[in-house]
Amino acid sequence: MKSGFISFFLFLLISYQIQAQQEYHQHEYCSKALTAKKFYPFNHIRSSLLTADYDLTYYRFEWEIDPAVKAIKGTVTPYFKVLSDGFTEINFDFSRALIVDSIVFHGNKLSFSQPSSYVLTIQLPGALTTQSIDSLSITYHGTPPSGGFGSFIQSSHGGEPILWTLSEPFGAQDWWPCKNGLDDKIDSIDILITTPEKYKAAGNGSLEVEKKLGNGWALYHWKHRYPITPYLVAFAVTNYESYTDEVVFHDGSTMPMLNFVYPENLNEAKTGTADNVAALQFFDSLFVAYPFKKEKYGHAQFGWGGGMEHQTMSFVSNFDWGLLAHELAHQWFGDFVTCGNWEDIWLNEGFATYLEGLTRERFESDFAWQNWKSAKVNSITSNNGGSVKVDNTSSVNRIFSGRLSYNKGSYLLHMLRWKLGDEMFFKGLRNYLTAHSYRYAVTENLQQHLENISGQSLQEFFDDWFKGQGFPNYKIIWDQEADRLLIKIEQTPSHESVSFFEMPVPVRLKGQGKEMMVRLENTEINQIFVVNPDFMVESVEFDPDLWLVAKSSVLQEDIILSGTESFEGSQISVYPNPTKDLLTVKMDINEYDSMEISIINTEGKKIITSPVISTSHNFQVAHLPSGIYYINVQQYGKQVFSSKFIKE
Repeated sequence: MKSGFISFFLFLLISYQIQAQQEYHQHEYCSKALTAKKFYPFNHIRSSLLTADYDLTYYRFEWEIDPAVKAIKGTVTPYFKVLSDGFTEINFDFSRALIVDSIVFHGNKLSFSQPSSYVLTIQLPGALTTQSIDSLSITYHGTPPSGGFGSFIQSSHGGEPILWTLSEPFGAQDWWPCKNGLDDKIDSIDILITTPEKYKAAGNGSLEVEKKLGNGWALYHWKHRYPITPYLVAFAVTNYESYTDEVVFHDGSTMPMLNFVYPENLNEAKTGTADNVAALQFFDSLFVAYPFKKEKYGHAQFGWGGGMEHQTMSFVSNFDWGLLAHELAHQWFGDFVTCGNWEDIWLNEGFATYLEGLTRERFESDFAWQNWKSAKVNSITSNNGGSVKVDNTSSVNRIFSGRLSYNKGSYLLHMLRWKLGDEMFFKGLRNYLTAHSYRYAVTENLQQHLENISGQSLQEFFDDWFKGQGFPNYKIIWDQEADRLLIKIEQTPSHESVSFFEMPVPVRLKGQGKEMMVRLENTEINQIFVVNPDFMVESVEFDPDLWLVAKSSVLQEDIILSGTESFEGSQISVYPNPTKDLLTVKMDINEYDSMEISIINTEGKKIITSPVISTSHNFQVAHLPSGIYYINVQQYGKQVFSSKFIKE
């Protein structure tokens, strides 16, 4: 081969590898959305009104599971607190595909009905007292359906059977009687699984009992004494190998990281989970203490193409650094504090995606961190629309949109970090976690904590970036005059739902072997800034560190800021210039509806603003410090004139 062709081939190969890496980062944790397409649309979502009259305090699960058979058999005993008068029946979300053998209350069998596909109604012998705590036991068996991501799956690996559960978002009711909403965490649970003794069962909490029963079966008892949302209750059964990594916290205390993995992947798993210890220590110190420290963290391998953040025991398909970091992050954002409705799923997935990115920043190279950010921005801006707020909570695919709930959600956080600064941002997140510990939260809660700690209103930010769609397209125009640099920022939003994105815009100036970073508070359309670098600028770079979701172009051209200018056949004059006390703006115009005049300092801050009500305006400027100022005229929100004047 000729050397030129070889070079070209290598260029194509490297380009392909970079693109593949970006696509990998873009989609590796979006598997929930991708996998959901394999299953039927979840169309049996129901109101939580039927289950609103009681509070779950405890569950005891006793199941018999053979991973070679897609079936479940056992008894579930919920304890509940009565919240209303006249409590004569209790309802659970539960699939009619399963057969209820009996329901026992205080030693007596109760009558029940299943009036719809996912409602189990139990008649009590009499009205229970408000605030009383009681219990009943439901014995059932059958083959659960598989909604959502496949809530109850039997499969195989390496010639061995495996059975696992994955209930997010709505699948718990497919295989156990529950309250399937986002309004009631179970205070504590016990999971007891009997299975053929060649298999092991992984679950939530601490492993209290692991013993052979002498009849070819073994018992696994998992005890969990922290509040847990129903979709995070889970188990997996197969021929696992298990081992423990030790986590040492900054105060010297320790905790086990318990891992259940396929024998054929044992060596790979040991490398991956050992690395994940550092990520756990990092999150523990950056946010609040690991929320389930008295029990454990761990991993159970399963056959689904991604990961699932089951409380204290993430289910993972492989042991890639990023996947493990993402699921680990959910223990804080998703498990410890859980989104209070599905339109706020970004509080789970956006956070976990961003925390995975933070591990790139903390432990990997600058290139890896930059590549991670670039992949996210490219994903988000691949479509002009789409909000972080979920606009269709009946669609599993929309809830778990990789581009919106994961990537744009993560970048919403990255932009908040840029806007507020590291100290205020991370302190606000710690306050949010502490205030809503072991409970549910919504976006307004996060906004409130960040506003309280920073003293800033973030309403416009959340209106634009959480509720609104799209992103800004920036045009940066610059022009250097002697020792000052003029920078004009023009902005066109990609979607009509947002008229203007108000954001601080980072720009890097380079020239004569020097560089300078400037932060331009872009608060209005066609805004002009004056910067005074101590060197001749040769190039201007928009957002080199990728703080913003945006597309951009940078141009060098004249920015005219002189005394008399015209627009649409009209003329505006500013005099005297320089001035000491009085400045006159005279306009030869016929139409000045929705027009305003502003005096702006060199930092881009409006000092004086006045509506245009006549053809001549006088401004008293004696009180202004000496220096350079600008007259800015806008009509219908668009800049039509800008002129410099000097205050002596």
